[in-house]
Formats: sequence, C-alpha cells, structure tokens
Amino acid sequence: MNCHPTPETSGATARTHPLDPPSAGEISLAVATARADGRLGERTRFWGAYLDEDHARRVVAGTEPAGEVKIGLVAMDYSGSAAWEIDVLLASESRCLDWRPIDPRRPGITSDEARAAAKACRESPEFRAALAKRGIDDVSLVMIDAESMGGFEPGKYAGRRITWGTVWHRTTEEDNGYARPVQGVIPIIDMHTMEVLEVEDHGVVPVSEEAGPLQRGGWGPEREGLKPLDVVQPEGPSFTVDGWSVDWQGWTFRIGFTHREGLILHDLEFKGRSVLKRAACNEMYVPYLDSNSTQYRKNFFDWGEYGAGPLTNSLALGCDCLGVIHYFDATVLGGDGDPTVIPQAICMHEEDASILWKHNDLRRGVSEVRRSRRLIISNFQTVANYDYGFYWTLYQDGRIELEVKLTGILSASGIHEGDDAPYGRIVSSRVQAPTHQHYFGIRLDTAVDGELNRLVEEHAETEPDPALNPYGNAVRSVRTTVTTESQAAMRNDPSIARHWRVESADRTNRYGEPTAYRLQIKNTTRSFGLPDSVMDRRAPFIHQHLWATPRSPDEKFIGGQYPNHAEPGDDGVHVWQRQDRSIDGVPLVVWPVLGVHHVPRPEQWPVMPVEAIHLAFEPDGFFDRNPALDIPDPAANPGDGSTCCS
Repeated sequence: MNCHPTPETSGATARTHPLDPPSAGEISLAVATARADGRLGERTRFWGAYLDEDHARRVVAGTEPAGEVKIGLVAMDYSGSAAWEIDVLLASESRCLDWRPIDPRRPGITSDEARAAAKACRESPEFRAALAKRGIDDVSLVMIDAESMGGFEPGKYAGRRITWGTVWHRTTEEDNGYARPVQGVIPIIDMHTMEVLEVEDHGVVPVSEEAGPLQRGGWGPEREGLKPLDVVQPEGPSFTVDGWSVDWQGWTFRIGFTHREGLILHDLEFKGRSVLKRAACNEMYVPYLDSNSTQYRKNFFDWGEYGAGPLTNSLALGCDCLGVIHYFDATVLGGDGDPTVIPQAICMHEEDASILWKHNDLRRGVSEVRRSRRLIISNFQTVANYDYGFYWTLYQDGRIELEVKLTGILSASGIHEGDDAPYGRIVSSRVQAPTHQHYFGIRLDTAVDGELNRLVEEHAETEPDPALNPYGNAVRSVRTTVTTESQAAMRNDPSIARHWRVESADRTNRYGEPTAYRLQIKNTTRSFGLPDSVMDRRAPFIHQHLWATPRSPDEKFIGGQYPNHAEPGDDGVHVWQRQDRSIDGVPLVVWPVLGVHHVPRPEQWPVMPVEAIHLAFEPDGFFDRNPALDIPDPAANPGDGSTCCS
C-alpha cells in the first residue's frame, strides 16, 4: 500500500499554554531576533530551536510575565568558526538574553549538512575514482550518509568539524540502495568547508547484484485472502483535546515536541493525582559490533548527533495509524534558519486491548468481564536506514507503558562471495548485516503524588530462617531505599525479580505504605566492548540499566549535552552522579535504559519486521484497590439488565 499523509485532521498550532511547543511563527521571530543582533554571519547554520521549559513553568506559576516565551537556539557561524547557544525572549519587545559560546564542532549534524556532504563527495575526483574501480560511473545514483565520527577523529584533523560517509549504490532512482553497500570506500568530509579531505579505500569488494525492493509486487504476487478490518467509533473517540492538552479515562496530560527528543509528555495525572511531570526518550545510542572498515566507526548518538525532531515522519491514516485518529503537527528549525512544519507528526488513538479484568464464578455460573481500552500517543523517526516508533500507552488502571518498535533496513556491508560473517549474518548475495545494539535512554521526571519522591529497589530473597521457612517455600520481597545518586546506578536482574518503586515522600495508603509507582525495565542488554575501547568509554550510561538524579535544569541529556566530537565520557549522567546528592524526598529524575542486542536474521532482510521492546510504570500501592472497578460492562443493556455473560 502506498500511503500518504491525509490532511483531514490536524494538531494545535496556536499557543494555548506556556508549555506548548514553539510554533513556526515563534521560531521565525526567534531566528530574526538573533540575526538582528549582528553576530551571525552569512554562513550561519542552526541546529534546533527549543522551548525553555523551566521558564515556561515559571510563567505557569506566575513568577514570570504571562505571554512571554523563551526559546533557545543553537547556531553555528561557518565563516567565523564560532557557535553559540542563544536565549531569545519573545515578548512585547523581543530580545536576545544570552549568547553562550560553545565548541563549533559539537552541535549535531543537520539534514542540510548531510545533503551538502553527499554532494561534495559526488563532486570529488578521488571519490569518483574509488567508485570507478568498482564499476560505478553514474555517481548521481550513489547514496552517501553523513555519519558522526564517533570518537574516531584522526589526529591530523584535530579542531575540524568532520564527518565520514557510508556509501551505497543504486541501479535506478527507484532502487533500494541500502541493499547494495559499497564496501571499503570511506570519504572524510570537513563540514564547515564541505571539502572532501580524503577517501579511504580498503580494497575492492564487488557490489551485490541482488536487489532489495520494498514496493508492492517486488517479490512476486501479493498474498491473497486478507479481508478488510475496519476500526469504527460511531460516537467518536473517548478522549477530548484542547490545544495540546488531552483528557481521557481519568488521565490528563499535555503533549510536547522538541528538536532533540521528538515526542514528549508533560504533567501526567490519573484520577486527579500526579504521576509524572515529564516523559521522553531522551537519547538513543547504537554501537556496531564488527571491526570491518565500514562498520568499526559506527556508534551513534542518534538524538544527540542528529535530533529526533527533524527525523520525524508524517504519519498516514490506514498505514501508520488505524482508527479514529487525532494528529498533532510539529515544527522544527531547519539548518538554514527556516522553520519546517511536519504534518501529522504525532498520532493519538484508542485501541481495544483485550481483557482488562475477569472472573468466572463457577458456583453461580456468572462471569464478570471488562474490556481494556488503551490510549496510544506515538511518533516515528527514520534515521537513514533504520525506523523507530515510540508508543506511549496509557491504560484505564493507571498503568503507563512505553513500547519502542524497531523496523526499517539493516545497516549492511559488502563481503566477497563465499566469505563468512563472524560478527553478523549473511542476508543476501555478498551482503552481511553486522551484530549491533540499540540503547534507549529514557527520562522520567517523576511526580508520584507530588513533587517530592524517593527511589526504592525491590527484589526477591528466600527466607533464610528455617524457623520461618519450615517448608522451604517462603520468599520475601526486600526493599532498599536508594538515598544518594552513587547508589542509584543499578542493573536489572530478572532472576531475582528486581524492579523499582518510585514512592511519594508525603503520602501513604490505607495500609501505611508510601503511595508508589513500580518501574519495570523489561528489555535490557549489556555492552561487550573491551575496557577502554571507544564504545566502552563514549556512552557510559549504557553500563547501567537505571540511574537517578535530583532534578536540575542543567542536566538535560543522559549522554551529555553535545556528544558530537565530545571527548569520550566527558558529560552525562555518569558525571552528574559523582556529586552524590541526596535523592530521598526530592524532585526526582529516573533514567531507565532499554536495550536490545540485535543478532540479525535473514528473515529481517530486505526490511525488518517490527521488533518491540518495553518499559512499564504502574501503580504499586498508589491505590487501595483495583482502580478499574468502575469500567462499564461492555455488553450491559440498561433497558433489560443484561450483561456480558447473562
């Protein structure tokens, strides 16, 4: 099916609340205000416009003037090799509040830069000569993906903002280039001058002749017998939307969107009680576990080095989203300083989720059943070959889940016919897909029954006292309060049923326990990089499955503010937690790390069926009993008293 976005529904555009994402008009005004200051040259590029959320919350609280908006810009002046974080206040008289110089190599790679780098490669005689050795003469059909250097910056290019390119070949404009990797050709590009500094050539490996079409009919006749499945809500959906604010089945929250993180959720409350202040996928780190010439450099901070916002898809009814949908548009700042609106960037819809609860009373022959309804807020990002969906799901019993869907095309490399693939799997003729990992650093600003929370680790232990365990089956749940940051770097362990509680520091339930939510990190992995390897040092946050810190306005990103060209490990949660601050009864941020160790399968080629990983945050003594006892019987008829099973 060839799917295209449909304009039938759209999200909010006018500002209705201080936490609303910046509109195209506000971004344009912020850029114009910065340019009017006179410091930005003609060759200025931008990497994102951001709402200052702390300022917005002060506006909500009344400690900053109503109507003011504070937007942050990241700007790079190529002509002067300078870069700044710029704070712009949009008010009756808009003005720049601050210009903070930053290393001009450090901001992420813009889509404009990536296209310019590819163009520079196609025009490079050295690059064209390397392709000619492989029988490729039409460079217009060659794809080049600009990749971050990932800690492998050659010393001879110290001080330069550089990138390297992975190279792919197409036989026609419609060909799937990711099915034909050009092995061993590595261009190194200066991103300020757009000069191809050198082209590494690691030897000719014949390019695969086997296509990998994704369009319908590409692999023969389509499968028959699939009947239509329509999702119909004749009375409309159960949610209500006011701007970026949503109300559904006891849940209230606000939707947000940023250049760095994409979709975010603000101020989640359930049945009038606060649960989370903010929730987002904060960073994604993807290391490849193959030492061949086109793979060893691959270890990407996809959000910190590119940005989730500009990689966000427009979603299409019937393809990406099914049912009665409410869409929200999103706006990002392009590298040229112009805002771009992404239509239907965020999809929100309800789904039937099977049984919510049930009991069949065998003695009376009566069954009580309630169907589960869930609300899903989702968006999709495409990072070159890979596609990622982030599905935040709310349930009627107060549970929150994050599902990350991984799909798209495996990042492959070429091999000689007959070679094996010790660090991956052969998936096509002369093509191997290397083993790799995906780490998702999640940020949860907790607000369980108020601002002040604490973190408690809980696991199972066999009762060691024979007097208390005469039958050998007694098992305790052991809770340990995590009082400081240094204690909060922890790994998951399903073998002892480990999970964590985020407890209120102020409220207790009817049983005398602190009200709480339980955090379960259902999918984790570990790093296999050797000690002191780039992979081991560059993203230290992946070495634990959970971190916790007191909320701080300067500590925004688990892997550091600017990972591009960073000294490995110079910033991030592992640095902050060295302060060993108290996290007992404070505004708390927990940083779960989801992970998957991906050993490719031939069945994942030429496009990967979705693989999903999960995180859950669910009431644990937050209520005194099941909070979903008030859900109506799905088949109850008020006229005759009949129920689901009568």
